[in-house]
This record gives sequence, C-alpha cells and structure tokens, in this order.
Amino acid sequence: MNFHLKVWRQKDASSAGRFEDYEAKDIPKEASFLEMLDIVNENLIESNKEPVTFDHDCREGICGMCSLTINGIPHGPGRGTTCQVYMRSFKDGETIWIEPFRVGAFPVIRDLAVDRSIFDRIIQSGGFITERTGSAPDANSTPIPKPVADHAMDAAACIGCGACAAACPNSSPMLFVAAKIGHLGLLPQGQAERKERALKMVTLMSNEKGFGGCTNYYECEAVCPAHISADFIAKMNREYRVSTVKEAVGASS
Repeated sequence: MNFHLKVWRQKDASSAGRFEDYEAKDIPKEASFLEMLDIVNENLIESNKEPVTFDHDCREGICGMCSLTINGIPHGPGRGTTCQVYMRSFKDGETIWIEPFRVGAFPVIRDLAVDRSIFDRIIQSGGFITERTGSAPDANSTPIPKPVADHAMDAAACIGCGACAAACPNSSPMLFVAAKIGHLGLLPQGQAERKERALKMVTLMSNEKGFGGCTNYYECEAVCPAHISADFIAKMNREYRVSTVKEAVGASS
C-alpha cells in the first residue's frame, strides 16, 4: 500500500510549525500506524534527512503515549490508541494528515510529540490514600459490592492519553480528571481524602490556562480508547460542589 502523508513538523513549542509532504511506499496492510511511521523514518535516515519525532512506548494499547491526531481524529479511526490503528483502515493512495494533540496545556516538544506532564501534576495533587501498612489485610475484611467495584474499575481503566482534551472543542480534560476522582471516590480506601482530592484536582485543572471547560459535546467519550463514560463528569461535578460546601462550612465554624 502507498500513502501520501501530510506530517506536522515543529522544532519546539516556541517555533512555528508547518505541514511537510512525505511518501509512504510499499507499506504492508497489516502494519500498524506507528510501524508505518517507522518505515518512513528509516527511509528519511537513509536519505540523511531528519526523522519525524513521535511519542510511543508499549505499542500494546496500554500506556497511551502514542498521541497522534490522524485526519483530525485523536488516535485516528476506530476506538483504540494510535498503535492499534492498522494501515488496512485506509485506502491505498489516500492522503493522511498527521498532527500532534492540539491542546494548549500540551506544549509541543518536537514534531508530533507533546508534553502531557500536566496530567501527572493533576494526579499528584490528589495526594495519597490513608491505608494501614504491614501485612496484607484479609480480602473479606473490607467488603465492596461487585457493582461498585466494577464501576470503580471502569474509571480506573483511564490511561491518561489526553485524547479527551484533544477531541474537545474547549480542550477540556474533565473526562480524565473525573475518572481519576471517581476511581478512588468509589472505594473505601479513598474515603479519608475524598473531599480534599476533588477540590485539589479540579482546582489545578481549572487554573491551567491551556484547558477549557466542559460544555457537553461528548467528543471526549467518543474518542476515549478506554471507553470511559461521560457520566463520571457529572459525578465529579457533584463531588466538587459537595466538597466546596463542606470546606466553606468547616472554615466558618
């Protein structure tokens, strides 16, 4: 298979970027999108040209590092991560546009790689959980109803790839933050810091200038490779409002 690529090239966050044209020739239809880029880069290196910088790690749909916008869709066609997109999803001879995630809070490192460390800082702001250390507790000592455990695992499936923010017209990361708050908020281990966790994480998210607010476009849910439901955003909003009221009452008493 042969493809014509329009690839975004940018030296760093402070430099102007541009699309450059590349030909991807003799690409196996079973090759993944990242493998196709590997082949293109090998040809560029052989021609003494600068290869295209892009982010990747596990290439198994787990880590979420492969953050590319393909033909205007974060991670490209389908519902997985970029490394799970295969070239058979495209037509032979098709022109493919490849860009980094377009989020103000994700500055471009180089070409298609962006800095998503703000997600790490949001998680860190939530702090730890209070739990006894030492010997492993009996699994039956903290009973958790299966529907609650399943719901918590649905939230915990978030891999923090940033596709939700990249797909949102407002660059809102609320699906990511809601999943992280919802995960521990549903489990007994996360109850002690529940109020502070919601306040700190939402506050940091809201103060980040590169992020916008949620206006219910549901684009985040549509592209999430972990299938996180937008219902978690509603739960996060309730959690935040309740925590705000509790903090105000505690401060005034």
